[in-house]
Amino acid sequence: MIQLKTNFLTELGRHLGKHPDKEQILAEYDSHITEMLGEFNGKQRDEADISSELYSRLGTPEEIADSWREELSTTPMKTQWVFILANLIFFVGGTILTLVHNLFDFPFIDMAWKSLTSIPAVIILLYLFFWALLGYEIGKGFGHKGRRLMKKTFILSIMPNIILMNLTLFRLIPHDWFQPLLSPIFIIICILFTALLYPICWIGYRWGKKASI
Repeated sequence: MIQLKTNFLTELGRHLGKHPDKEQILAEYDSHITEMLGEFNGKQRDEADISSELYSRLGTPEEIADSWREELSTTPMKTQWVFILANLIFFVGGTILTLVHNLFDFPFIDMAWKSLTSIPAVIILLYLFFWALLGYEIGKGFGHKGRRLMKKTFILSIMPNIILMNLTLFRLIPHDWFQPLLSPIFIIICILFTALLYPICWIGYRWGKKASI
C-alpha cells in the first residue's frame, strides 16, 4: 500500500508541474491518502481493489491537478467582494425596509415587515447559513491558502452589522422602529449568535477545505 501511495503522489506531482503550491498540495494528499489507507488495515482487500477505491474517492491525479489549476484563475479579491456585497445587499435591503415601514404608509411593505418579524428564528438560521457558506466556498476554492482571505472577508463583511448593533443598543436608532423584535431576550440572542458567526464561518471553511481534496 505504501507503493500505491508513492505512485499516486508521484503521478500527481508530475501533473501539477510548476504549480506554486505544489508542495503543500502533495503534503495534503499524502496525509489524506495515509488516513484512507489506514481504514483498510486488517481488511482482506487486494491492492487493485484498494487502488480502485482510492481513485474513486479522490479522482485521478490528472483530475486533481486540473481542479487546482482552475483555482488559480479564481481571484481572492473577486471572491471576497462577492460575499461583502451580498451581505451589504442584505443590510441595505433591511435598512430600506425598516425606513419605509416606519416613515411611510405602504400596505404591502407593512405586510412584508409583519411577515419577517414573525419568523426571527428562521431569519437567524438563514443568516447563519450565509456565514457557513462564506467559509465553505473560500475553503473549497482556496484550500489551505484561504484562511487569511476568510478572516479578512469576515471582518469586512460583518462591519455593517456591528455598526447597526451598536447604534441600536445605544439608542441612536429608535427602538420603536424594530418592534416587536427588540425584546431583551432577542437582543441577547442576537449578541450570542453574532459571537458564533466566526466559529460557524471557520467550520464552513474547514468543511470546504476538506471537500476540495
